[in-house]
Amino acid sequence: MTDAALHIHPTGHDHSACVDDALETAESLCVERGARLTPLRRRVLELVWSSHRPVGAYDILGKLGDGARKPAPPTVYRALDFLIENGLVHRIESMNAYLGCIHPKEFHTGQFLICRECGNVTEMDDDEVRQTLRRKAAAKGFDARSQTVELVGFCANCKAG
Repeated sequence: MTDAALHIHPTGHDHSACVDDALETAESLCVERGARLTPLRRRVLELVWSSHRPVGAYDILGKLGDGARKPAPPTVYRALDFLIENGLVHRIESMNAYLGCIHPKEFHTGQFLICRECGNVTEMDDDEVRQTLRRKAAAKGFDARSQTVELVGFCANCKAG
């Protein structure tokens, strides 16, 4: 696995470029797939990508609208469901939160390193881990349909500090 497979960002990282890239990629993928990236879905994706930390649906809801005209929670959840179905975001189950996918062109299972100290989440896409879990499940007669692995601990920065 290369460092590119991880969600690692060096000091001086231009985060606005990440957001712009994610939105451009989402637009082109939705056109290719015949999916409709509505203005609301696009804005929800932008808010998910607003940091490299998972964001909750109600945090997204709080940032939407002009104060008087906020969408209802089901509207935000439907937008998030669309983004998940199209491989543009991941749901971090243990945090009940969402994170932008760094590999949206490839449908894949998620493996995440979650820092208990700073809350940053690193996405990995390790085929060996995925295949091992599927093989072990199949050996038990289990037909796995989805797979998310979440490892909780301390990132290198927090561990060093």
